[in-house]
Formats: sequence, C-alpha cells, structure tokens
Amino acid sequence: MPEVGEILKNEVLKGDYYKVVFYVPEICKNTKPGQFVHVKIANLRDRILRRPFSICDVDVETGELTVAYKIVGEGTKVLATLEVGTVCDLMGPLGVSFTPTKDDEFPVIVAGGYGSAATHILAKQCVTKGVLLLGARSEDDLILMDKFEEANFEVRLSTNDGSVGHQGLVTELVEQIIAENTDNKKLRFYGCGPTPMLMALGKMLEDKGYECELSLDHLMCCGVGACFACVVKVKANNEDGWRYARTCNEGPVFNSKDVYYG
Repeated sequence: MPEVGEILKNEVLKGDYYKVVFYVPEICKNTKPGQFVHVKIANLRDRILRRPFSICDVDVETGELTVAYKIVGEGTKVLATLEVGTVCDLMGPLGVSFTPTKDDEFPVIVAGGYGSAATHILAKQCVTKGVLLLGARSEDDLILMDKFEEANFEVRLSTNDGSVGHQGLVTELVEQIIAENTDNKKLRFYGCGPTPMLMALGKMLEDKGYECELSLDHLMCCGVGACFACVVKVKANNEDGWRYARTCNEGPVFNSKDVYYG
C-alpha cells in the first residue's frame, strides 16, 4: 500500500489550483474511481501528518497518478513549491470507490468546485457517457471541464455570481436534468463537493427515489480508520437512528440512502 513516488509535474491549473503528477505504478494498477491517496509531503518539517488527496487520474501504462489540489493551508502551500524530482511517500489507493454504472443507466455527475477532480476517473470509465453538472462560487473556481469533455461527457455549469453558466446552485441544474428526462432514462447520480451541497443533493434525490452516491470528503488524520477524526453520520438501527462512520475506510463514497440527514 505505501509507495515512494517521484514528482514528474507540479504546475498551476488556474489561480490557486494546481496539478501534481507522481510516479507510483503500483498504486495506479489498483486505483478505482473515487479513491484517494494519503501523501506525506516532503519538506513539511514539523507537520508530520499525511494529507489526503482524491485521485484525479491514473495512467496504468506509464505509472503516472494525477492529483488536482487547491492551496488552502500549510500542507498544500508547501506542496505547490515542490520541484520535479522531489520524492514523496504515498499510501493508497484508499477508501471505498464509486459503483460503476450499469449498461442501462445514464450517469449524472454533480460536482462542486474541485469535486470534479474526484469524479474524473469515474467519467472516463462510464460505459454510457452522461453529463457533468459543475457548480462553484465563480468562474475562477471551475476546473477540469475540458477533461470531462474529452471523456465525451456533456458539461453544464453554474456559478453563484453568474460569471459563467447558470446563476444559482448546482442542485438547480439537477432539477433541470430530472425535468428534461421525458424519455425516462434510468438516471444514476454521483456527487462530490462541499458538505452542504452534498447534503442537499442527497436529501433531494432520496425524496425523489433516485440512486445516488456521495463522496463525503472530510478532514483526515490517519487515513486508515484508527483515529476516528474523519467521521460522518450514517443511518443506524439504534435509539438515535444514526452512528458515526469513518470516511477514510467506510467511505469516502456512501450511498445517499445510508447518509443521516437529521
């Protein structure tokens, strides 16, 4: 599971968003859509904990694994400075993956911000090519649309400020997709993004009876289920009606019907 990986590329995507490519052939061989790697970032000094990153892409033939990330704290700030040839220690692939679509299902991927990174491999592997609904605060926070188009997915955008696409929430695009489904395609939804968006999406689709899986990304420490730092609430047959589930090994992908929305 652990593998030492050399950085082959580390470059700006746009603004504070970056793409880093590691050479980790063994991890690439076993990666499934929605899984993540736990990275010990070189030169982080006293910050000893690994950082979790969704796997954006893998190339099994070349052994290249791609992570898309945003500078949001000390770890990613240091990561952005690492040069080609720097070696990092990676654990992975970790976590529960997305369930592949069946031949008769039409995939609808709903992503917020760089939730597009965690769902890119899923789009590439879908038998039936579907649609990506990608929302963000503004055009500055939309990334990887071209990669989904290369995977033959239709891309629809929404922004809170109306700088591009539909002005409003990405869940409003979900309502549009459902309303447009007059030929009764078997829609299957996948979601990744900010927790409030995912909670709204999961509850909406549960009420409407659609199949949906949610990638509930959360702050992690150990990455292997030992520390209980990354828990979310899921339904349970007990007095409270819920229990804590660890997103690192029971997730990050959960069936929306299992998530506790209370």
